[in-house]
Amino acid sequence: MAEQRNMRRLNELEQRFAELATAIPDSPEKEALSVLHAMVQETRRGLASAGRASGGATSLTLEDIATMYKRAPQMDGEPVSEPLAVGAQAPAFTLRDANNEPISLSDFRGSPVVLVFYPLDWSPTCSDQLSLYQSELGEFERFGARLLGISVDSIYSHGAWAAVRGITFPLLADFEPKGEVARRYNVYRHGDGFSERALYVVDSRGIIRHAYVSPRLSHIPDIYELYRTLSDLTGQPMPTSTRPEPMEATR
Repeated sequence: MAEQRNMRRLNELEQRFAELATAIPDSPEKEALSVLHAMVQETRRGLASAGRASGGATSLTLEDIATMYKRAPQMDGEPVSEPLAVGAQAPAFTLRDANNEPISLSDFRGSPVVLVFYPLDWSPTCSDQLSLYQSELGEFERFGARLLGISVDSIYSHGAWAAVRGITFPLLADFEPKGEVARRYNVYRHGDGFSERALYVVDSRGIIRHAYVSPRLSHIPDIYELYRTLSDLTGQPMPTSTRPEPMEATR
């Protein structure tokens, strides 16, 4: 019964993908989504073939989809831009979240905000980085800070990715005009069509207090640098847990 529900849901998603694909203009993001779609289909067919060969039945699981980033093409490269200066006013913006609700930076005036610019949903390092922040969400909440993930992906990609990765903080679609907010924050990679892996901490008055661009796309920023900035802003103590080593991509 559960397998039938899973297959029905996969068929619904397949139909939805086909409807959306024609509405997305040709771009690196559309090609990436097409590659991901092909990976899902190949994995689904492979599992089905294995089930038939063993005389049983099988189907693609959410765990299979959630860990597909481990088999995705590697993403790497040096930065091509410098972040905005610390002390500058953070550029205003309004973007849609996965529920198509508008979210503005000004909505969080009075609280520190961590802006997490990342290249693409479903890619190896992005999956690891945002899962790290999700696991540390309690620490960010202790500082009274709000996390906002921002990439050039559509609201539909954000919704699916957040669901399978268990991400509960907002992911905002810098989709159209493509990369407009990343451009305002000087972290858009024009040659690639997506943003740098970059972080900003904006204080309660809308002033940039921390700005960082990773030295490589495969490098996950040191989370303790975020904690140090938030501690300075709020007066809350740093976490007492053992400091983790800076992370790199899983492949």
